[in-house]
Amino acid sequence: MMIPDWPILSLIVFSPLAGAAVLLAMPKQRARLLRITAIIATLLPLALTLWLYADFDANRVGDSFEEYAAWVNIPLDQAGLGGGAASYGLHLDYRLGIDGLSLPLVLLATVITAMAALASVTIRKRWKAYYIWLLVLECGMLGVFLARDLFLFFIFFEITLIPMLFLIGIWGLFNREKAATRFLIYNGLGSAVMLIVFAIVVMTAGFSIGDTQGGGAVFSYSGSYETILANLSDPQAVVNQVAAGNVNPFYLSNGMETALFVLLLIAFGIKLPIFPFHSWMLSVHREAPAPVVMIHSGILLKMGAYGLIRFGFFLFPEQAERFAPTLAVLGLINLLYGAVIAYRQQELRSMLAYSSLSHMGIVLLGLASLHVIGMQGAVFQLVSHGLISALLFLLIGSFYERTGTSRIDELGGLAKAAPFMAGALLAGGLASLGLPGLSGFVGELLALLGLFDTHKVIVSIALLGIILTAAYVLRAIMGITFGELPAKYGSMKDARFIEALPIVVLLAFVLLLGIYPSFLTELMKHGFDPLLHHINMRVGG
Repeated sequence: MMIPDWPILSLIVFSPLAGAAVLLAMPKQRARLLRITAIIATLLPLALTLWLYADFDANRVGDSFEEYAAWVNIPLDQAGLGGGAASYGLHLDYRLGIDGLSLPLVLLATVITAMAALASVTIRKRWKAYYIWLLVLECGMLGVFLARDLFLFFIFFEITLIPMLFLIGIWGLFNREKAATRFLIYNGLGSAVMLIVFAIVVMTAGFSIGDTQGGGAVFSYSGSYETILANLSDPQAVVNQVAAGNVNPFYLSNGMETALFVLLLIAFGIKLPIFPFHSWMLSVHREAPAPVVMIHSGILLKMGAYGLIRFGFFLFPEQAERFAPTLAVLGLINLLYGAVIAYRQQELRSMLAYSSLSHMGIVLLGLASLHVIGMQGAVFQLVSHGLISALLFLLIGSFYERTGTSRIDELGGLAKAAPFMAGALLAGGLASLGLPGLSGFVGELLALLGLFDTHKVIVSIALLGIILTAAYVLRAIMGITFGELPAKYGSMKDARFIEALPIVVLLAFVLLLGIYPSFLTELMKHGFDPLLHHINMRVGG
């Protein structure tokens, strides 16, 4: 083991929060020092995650690293049971873990947040508050991907809402307050639905019986992901435990499990987003500052897909198998609708917003396959799209800073004034349309290959969406990089070092994943084994 016996997962999650605490104690007039401190605070979890990657056991099924501590123990009731007393309690545990599903997304989050911190040189006001909220946001995102207790996951999920509200509402563009309000309302509703589902799951499938003492027994309800997964995977074991303890807790019927799966699909579908729960995302992409959109499009949307996989698919595999055709249709709608509307846009931010909606359709198609290749493709697409969208929004933000516009029909010939940024924009666009050798191609290929055996017609139609993607991406990029350069942009300068560095890093990862996809697929080799095993056991697939 390369990693010593210390809580590396907790360090990854809370090191940004420690950085925020340091910033809080610094004078707000020291802008340069504030920026340097904030950047260092984002680089620390990135370095720890890369260290974790180097020592990750890809051949292990389940979590390769785990951390546990008892957190909250709430007595609920005491009742007579035979000759003794039955003790009831609700246990909330601090549980962190990382497996082949979590690690790619943790790596994505740390890379993009660090690059967004570098790109935040464009922020012109209230730097101290901005960087503090940015670091709090990173803490929440990392906690979401590492939490292994349902209530702990919910808390981290909620932590991301408040920083985003302020980052959009204070540092956004003209309609920033409206965009921030819509973000909070939609995501707040999704969180409320998720909390209801988690409460029901904990009070049913979270039931366990401890060691008997003095003729009594210790019964507990826990948000432990491991306990709930075990109980839902083998309901008969719970029945036997209850029979031995002579108690009658609530049970999840098949109909209730179906209802809970649908509610989770709605809750995480708002975040993903799935059509028609996407309108809030469009306003955020248009109004938030470029570094914040890098994080929103690159990471926050992926939290929806991760939650759907972790808590929808893994906990309710039978319902996932039953709703797979529905998910495939929803994915196809996302893909085609997003691509068609993106083609009609003249504003680059709006085009990329609909492009994100379209690319999330590929993710749904991969998940609908319930095949290891397709599901690996879905997660690969999450990471790939996160890197590509972060790159493109960074470049568009840099162009906007120099020109005051991001409309395609008001730009042109930028390759003459800023060849480096124009070249990077072209590379990012080619990755977005799925050019072989770049990361976008691998995710799309694996997702569609996994779905092909069971839904050939849907895959064939989905190819139209990929063709449309090539059309709108090339139309936009060729329109703004080539042609006549407007005279008022003749003195425009190319990327500064602080902008060029994150551009190069993001491009390097896009190229690395395109040429050497095993960098991610090796991590995910056994990430979906428990899910596919549960499907085979419960539905005989």
